[in-house]
Amino acid sequence: MSGHEDADDEAPGHAADRERAQVGRQQEDRDSAGDPEEQLEGARGQAAGVPDPSHGGLSFPAQTPLFFAQHAERYARQALIREYEDRFHCRLAVMIDAIFPDSIMLLEELIADADPEEDLHLILDSPGGDGETAVRLARSAQARCKELTIIVPNQAKSAGTIMVMGAHRILMGPTSDLGPVDPQFRSPSGPGLYSAKDLIAAVDNAEKAIAANPDSYPLHVSLLADVTAVMVQQARSALERTDDLVREALRSHPGRTWDEVEEIAQALKEKLIDLPRDHGAVFASADASAAGLPVEEADPRSDQWRLVWHLWTRYVMMGGGVYEGRLASQFIPRGS
Repeated sequence: MSGHEDADDEAPGHAADRERAQVGRQQEDRDSAGDPEEQLEGARGQAAGVPDPSHGGLSFPAQTPLFFAQHAERYARQALIREYEDRFHCRLAVMIDAIFPDSIMLLEELIADADPEEDLHLILDSPGGDGETAVRLARSAQARCKELTIIVPNQAKSAGTIMVMGAHRILMGPTSDLGPVDPQFRSPSGPGLYSAKDLIAAVDNAEKAIAANPDSYPLHVSLLADVTAVMVQQARSALERTDDLVREALRSHPGRTWDEVEEIAQALKEKLIDLPRDHGAVFASADASAAGLPVEEADPRSDQWRLVWHLWTRYVMMGGGVYEGRLASQFIPRGS
């Protein structure tokens, strides 16, 4: 899947070039020819193999054959999204990505036209990222719906955990995992993330090793060649801000009182901030529920979790970041 889908009569290559020039990544967006609801129902029927009576019982998409074939998988995923929405009476969006400032625009694309009187369900998978952005995402999602449910089929680590703190409900299954609130930064030397705690620990350990054995100085300098004093200070500042971010995320839930925010924040502090030494430490649904977060454990045999899992496995096969809803798709290739 590649390119930007803007209108069925526009060459996909031209649209992709234009969009890459604007945002520097491959993207898919909404089909704008004709009525969006009619297109969605058409795509849904085609994905399910339902004949179209207007064509003598044959099923022909509104798009040209090649264009539809290029994006058939996208239409199939959106058919599943609409099936979920119809069954559970909500708006469904999908966000699979590290959380950084560009996530704001990409999620906004999915929910800008959401009905504030309708519930919003968000499938979230994230290794972490920027906590400040996570709070902004939680506030934005809450402003666009009656009730916010965040569904975690796999993981919502660090900034992902901060984001779920703003939900009315957190749906977790047997495979779901939250994690320590440890600020993450993009690696300066290539794709990937590193944690504030890991960076500070690496520098502290190098200083101790050099003090004990000055001859090891060249080795440690080479190992930390990409680390600057500014990066270390940013990591320390981010860690100092963590407690406040947790409270701000909890307050983004409009129904919580100040006392409830403080109670949950104190319960989360030891397990998610103070004690964990490893960013990958497990924080399962039972742990989150015991700390006061509004967790619901999904029955893996339920229709809801099976629909979620069918969608999730399709995104896993794509191998990159995804922001997707009923009418819009953004795909970020791995390493972008």
